[in-house]
Amino acid sequence: METLTEQAGNPADNVEKLRRVRAVLLDMDGVLYVGNRPLPGVQELLDYLDQTGRQWLCVTNNSSRTSQTFSEKLAGMNIQVPPQRILGSAEATANWLAEQARPGARVIMMGEASLRQALADKGFQLVDDPFQAEIAVASIFFGLTYEKLADMTLAIRNGARFVATNPDPTLPTERGQVPGTGSLIALLAQATDVEPEFVGKPYPGMFQQAMRKVGTQPEETLMVGDRYETDIVGAIRLGMPTVGVLTGVTTREQYETIEPKPDFILEGLPELLARFKEADA
Repeated sequence: METLTEQAGNPADNVEKLRRVRAVLLDMDGVLYVGNRPLPGVQELLDYLDQTGRQWLCVTNNSSRTSQTFSEKLAGMNIQVPPQRILGSAEATANWLAEQARPGARVIMMGEASLRQALADKGFQLVDDPFQAEIAVASIFFGLTYEKLADMTLAIRNGARFVATNPDPTLPTERGQVPGTGSLIALLAQATDVEPEFVGKPYPGMFQQAMRKVGTQPEETLMVGDRYETDIVGAIRLGMPTVGVLTGVTTREQYETIEPKPDFILEGLPELLARFKEADA
């Protein structure tokens, strides 16, 4: 199936972009799987990237798991991805903060155990008292209570630096789209009159960490995602070639009205594998 961009542009240019790719960054929710359901062609694409000497890394705004537990989830779907090939927004946020804040800074957090572990691993002092916190880090939290929202609000209003793992308003599940980190962040921003500093996609911090891991420059690093406003927009801003897949959030109809468009708009990963094989032939 032709993509919207290829129909409007020069197919030869897109083939050449794929030929130059030395590394591929893949979003996870909506690209590798939806909920606990694996999407077609994942292992075949990863195997082909290995065979052709290309680096690859799974890069997700989902902060609810560690790299290890993401790897275990994928293994349960017969997709083999070692933990070192996964960068989640919890780890990315802790890495970013370690470069931004003083060692051992006092952090109050709203999030899952994965975020707590990532912050502790970087030496931050985790506190519960909102009036002791120097930094307030917020993310998805499935056990969220009003009291936790109140503590985060008090910390931020008391001057704590407000940092969020990602802006995704929804989280794709097998039941459909449910509230994501961005929706919770909007509540805190409304309650504090403070906008957070974001680390995850589309902001540069996560993309730059990912490219350091795979050792490539933007023009040779392909981003594959399903959510235009995070996966694709952030990559385009950095000069990366992009693939929008239709297995997740953004629909073909939405892509028809969006500018700038990804270099490729494909049904899913089997179609991307076919494009790589054509480019390499």
